[in-house]
Amino acid sequence: MGRLNKESLAKIDEIVKTHKGKRGPVKLMLHDVQRELGYIPLEAMEKIADGAGVSVADVYGVVTFYTQFTTQPKGKHVINVCLGTACYVKGAQAILDKAIELTGCPVNGTSKDEMFSIDATRCLGACGLAPVAVVDGKVYGNLDKGSKIADIINDIKKEEGIA
Repeated sequence: MGRLNKESLAKIDEIVKTHKGKRGPVKLMLHDVQRELGYIPLEAMEKIADGAGVSVADVYGVVTFYTQFTTQPKGKHVINVCLGTACYVKGAQAILDKAIELTGCPVNGTSKDEMFSIDATRCLGACGLAPVAVVDGKVYGNLDKGSKIADIINDIKKEEGIA
């Protein structure tokens, strides 16, 4: 893992300072770091642990317990495909397979060009819209066996000039 640049380290310091002394500061700090950097690197966990007066292991435990936190940088466009029961029986695997094919991402990974990340999730809480995917924070329900997700990904590629 590479070292963070001075700007990122300064943002982490500012976040720690803002939340230091508040109730439940670790989660607040983690949310802010993830929002600023897109992930939570070890350097951030060390600074958060120091600022909150807890061990790095405690901070790491919070990061790994909550699925919204990640220790790896995400691509510019994040695709979450639900593989919960309702989505799975309605064809979510085909949607995931199509997303992998079109982006070159491994499941729960990022494409080599860092343009896309794909996460397979257990439930997105929209079972009535199954099968469901969330792309860049927007929920897409009633997806078919892959053509709708293909349209969504191809639209992103066009916007990014990589179509």
